[in-house]
Amino acid sequence: MFGGKDKERFHVTYKEGGMSGFKIIVDKETGVNYLCSWDGYSGGITPLLNSDGSVVVSSVVKE
Repeated sequence: MFGGKDKERFHVTYKEGGMSGFKIIVDKETGVNYLCSWDGYSGGITPLLNSDGSVVVSSVVKE
């Protein structure tokens, strides 16, 4: 998990903003999508949800 660049666990799929904004990251091992938001020096992270309340899961590509 804390290895070199070739062993990164998370992948940023979307990013918007500067001092405030959000990005969507995907866990490469589980496929779970997370929404990260920030505003200045504060921020948060939560699993991204579908309209039915289930967690958004992308297909996992084994390298």
